[in-house]
Formats: sequence, structure tokens, C-alpha cells
Amino acid sequence: MNTILLGGTKGIGRALAREIIEAGNQVFLIGRDPDELERSAADLRARHPQNTETGWALCDLEDPSSFEKALTLGTAYLGRLHTVVVTAGLFALQEDLEEDTELARRLLTVNFANTVTFCEYARKRLLAQGGGTLCVLSSVAGDRGRKPVALYGASKAGLSHYLESLDHKYRDQGLITICVKPGFVRTGMTAGLKAPPFAGNPEDVAKTIYRAIEKGSPLVYTPAMWGVVMAVIRRLPRGVMRRINF
Repeated sequence: MNTILLGGTKGIGRALAREIIEAGNQVFLIGRDPDELERSAADLRARHPQNTETGWALCDLEDPSSFEKALTLGTAYLGRLHTVVVTAGLFALQEDLEEDTELARRLLTVNFANTVTFCEYARKRLLAQGGGTLCVLSSVAGDRGRKPVALYGASKAGLSHYLESLDHKYRDQGLITICVKPGFVRTGMTAGLKAPPFAGNPEDVAKTIYRAIEKGSPLVYTPAMWGVVMAVIRRLPRGVMRRINF
């Protein structure tokens, strides 16, 4: 499985890159920080010396002009492209987003418009070669309008809707679309936030994502308990949602 991974330098993305390599596959890292990319590539080479090189290229989700070039470089490096994974995105607290309209604009643009644009480049590339897998991290925050994540959740709701639509439209043409909805995961993104009892860690989440890619599962909640939690939350009346702070 030859994989281009956007966001493989931190948290879930880095753990997933290790999982992919551990299984004997090739990965090409793309992201916005050259130092972090080289550090992650060196980490993968050190862990698995049989993979003499792990390639990387620059790709910034705030700069759509970088998308096609990064995918082209990754495809050329890998030869046959089987999978494109997107773990990158922006997160900020609701109160910070309400105070800083520019930050809110950036987050909404990156998490929805620019991520969808990147996925469109990937979709066309995969379909042109006969198919493949597009796996993208959304969030449980997009399952229901919730006070603590109104803006972040809105960006992820749009992304989840798009990914489901891709799966409906293109699976019979060979494009397998996987929408991953993590709940609370202990990463740098969530540092300083109070963790719920069923919080996950990047390594376990990465294993779940890798299994979903192998199986072609269209929708994955991770940790799995979040699927149960959100099934309940989706069924709560609006009056209840107004009274609780979840």
C-alpha cells in the first residue's frame, strides 16, 4: 500500500505513518514544516532500516496552490498510488474563535473549503488510475450542533457530509472513501483540555484507522465508545441540548 499522508508529523498522523511502515508499506509525507517532515522521515527510517528512504514534500492546507504539486511529487516517488490520507487540520477553542474572527475564518477555510479542495485533487488522481482509497479525519464534533464546538463542529460537519457523498457517488468506480471521526484523543491539539474517561491515544487510534483502510470501512468512530456517545447525542431534543454544555 503506497500512501501519501498529509499531516504525518504530529499526533495521530505521525502514529499512523509508523503503523503504515510497520506493516511493510511505503509512505510519502506531505506537510507545511520542512524541519518536522525531515524529522518524521528520519524517525521512520530509523525504525525500519529496510525502508532506505521516506520521501516528503511541502503542502500547506492554507495554500491550495501547493496541493497538486505535492500529490504529483508523492505519486512520482511512490510509483503506483494506492491511498491518500488527510490527518491535518486546525483546532481552536470556541471562545477564542468568537473573539478572533480572522482565526475563525482561517479554521473554517482550512477544515472545510481547503480540505475538500485537496480531496478533489486526490479524488481525480485516484480515479484516473482506476481507483484507490481516500481516508480523511473529520470529527465527532460535526455530528450535532453543540455549544462548546459551534464553529469547529460546523467545519467538520461539512467535511463529513462531503466524504459521505463521495462514498455514495464513486465507490462503484473504485474510489473507497473513509471518514474517520475521532473523539477526544490525547495529542498536542488537546493539551490542557480536560479529558473524558474514554479519551484515546494516538497509537490506538492509528491502529483503528489502519484497519479501516484495510477493510474499506466508510465510517469509523475512534475510540469506539464515541460512536455510542454520539448516537445518544444525535437523538437528544433541542431543548435538552440548550441546557447542557456538551
